[in-house]
Amino acid sequence: MASKRRSLVLLPLVVLLCALAGGIYGQLPQPRSNDDDVKASLKSFTKAYNLVEENFADPVTADKAIYDGAIPGMLRTLDPHSSFFDPKAFSKMREDQRGNYYGVGMRVQMRGTAGTMVYEPFKGSPAWKAGLRPGDLIILVNGTNTRGMNTEKVAELLKGPRGTTVKIEVERDGSTEPISFSVVRDSINVTSVPEYISLGNGVYYIRIEQFMETTSRDLEDNLKHIGENNIKGLILDLRGNPGGLLNEGVAVADKFLNKDDVIVSHHGRASEEKVYTARNGNHGHLYPIVVVVNRNSASAAEIVTGAMQDHDRAWVFGDNTFGKGLVQTVYPLIENSGLALTTAKYYTPSGRLIQRDYSHASFYDYYFKQNTEARNLQDVKMTDGGRTVYGGGGISPDEKWAAPKYDKFQIEMARSNAYFNFVAHYLGTHKVQVTKNWTPDTEVMNEFHEFLLKKQIPFTEADFTQDHDWLKHEITKEVIWSGMSSDDSRAFEESTDPEILKAVESLPKAQALLNSAKKLIVQRMAK
Repeated sequence: MASKRRSLVLLPLVVLLCALAGGIYGQLPQPRSNDDDVKASLKSFTKAYNLVEENFADPVTADKAIYDGAIPGMLRTLDPHSSFFDPKAFSKMREDQRGNYYGVGMRVQMRGTAGTMVYEPFKGSPAWKAGLRPGDLIILVNGTNTRGMNTEKVAELLKGPRGTTVKIEVERDGSTEPISFSVVRDSINVTSVPEYISLGNGVYYIRIEQFMETTSRDLEDNLKHIGENNIKGLILDLRGNPGGLLNEGVAVADKFLNKDDVIVSHHGRASEEKVYTARNGNHGHLYPIVVVVNRNSASAAEIVTGAMQDHDRAWVFGDNTFGKGLVQTVYPLIENSGLALTTAKYYTPSGRLIQRDYSHASFYDYYFKQNTEARNLQDVKMTDGGRTVYGGGGISPDEKWAAPKYDKFQIEMARSNAYFNFVAHYLGTHKVQVTKNWTPDTEVMNEFHEFLLKKQIPFTEADFTQDHDWLKHEITKEVIWSGMSSDDSRAFEESTDPEILKAVESLPKAQALLNSAKKLIVQRMAK
């Protein structure tokens, strides 16, 4: 970055977002510090920086000292969610929010020391149509050798103007020679709401992966395709959802709540309270809903979950959510960098603050060692129906789910990427007609057994026998992923997920909440 960026000039633009490292809307705070104290502090910083610049053993650049050091260091003293975005990170954040870019339409990742491989061609994308497969090792992009490059650099090479051609050369298991593809770049739309799944008997499953600019519209499209009058029960999966745009979280909650119900509010030292309510409402569609969450459901996902729970609109199933109740405003800086600063706290409709305590924990412990039983016993609120809920530790589910623990063999299979690597090899060496009903037969399982031996992955015959059904399930998932699409694989996985099947069994509890809410309304109207 150019040295002129030493002067951090804030531009009068506020980006609205609500993500794990991002945030939701906040007004520009007014300066309140004593001017003399600020000047003295800046003078001390300048002196310290000049001493470092003049005397450090190696040359020091302003970019490294200030943008990689001073600013992030300052923000780390404040809270876990205030952060600095360099131009590349800021651009990536905006791209993720829009869910649109120009390229070939696939996700790539590192394959150990071998290089960058294709992980997922998006269904219907140019890469998918061209025949690129998960497991393909990318060795050339438009003649540029990609060995030694990180995935970020390879991904940048694959992007480009719409209508231009990119030549990709890959190595594939089962092929003795590299395979070349000429792929025409196009507009790639990444949805945050995959296609719904019918679980039978009028019960449907919808997953929201994050909250981007198209999320509420994508949800609406799914519900229209189903026909809300046909819905007898809905499983809304927010597991692993890190958040996203506040207005999209509000719009999703609006779809299921009654008109004028409070969805969320936020306020801070320098920002007035703002209350978001359901403007449209559910138009009388009151089918039971189970919201499924886990410890990685955060921010906007917690806003939706908290609103649904506080209004007794849904039964919450799973594990405690992450516990992020801090609001960030993102201030763009010069040269396309940005500063995400915590400016307020948000509150669920009942008034609880779900932010976890971070005052006595390292950032590592805060992000990766959450206490899922944490709650603030001083922050006790009531739902519309009179149920007790707490602040302080994320959203506590109405019903806990204890996921079955993997045994050592299953953990080793995941750690070694055994399923992924085997399927890449198997599809590269066999002509297989993959359908949604494909399952591995005895011959395939025997080949997998030999593959594990060849790769020297430790296991016993007892392990293989005991986990035989599990192995078949995981191989099926990977074959559908590689032979059809990731969407079809996810549909298979989610329709057979024990947690989702258990959530379906909880739909009567969600219906009971609705029935109680109706009785309360009648009672209140009679008074």
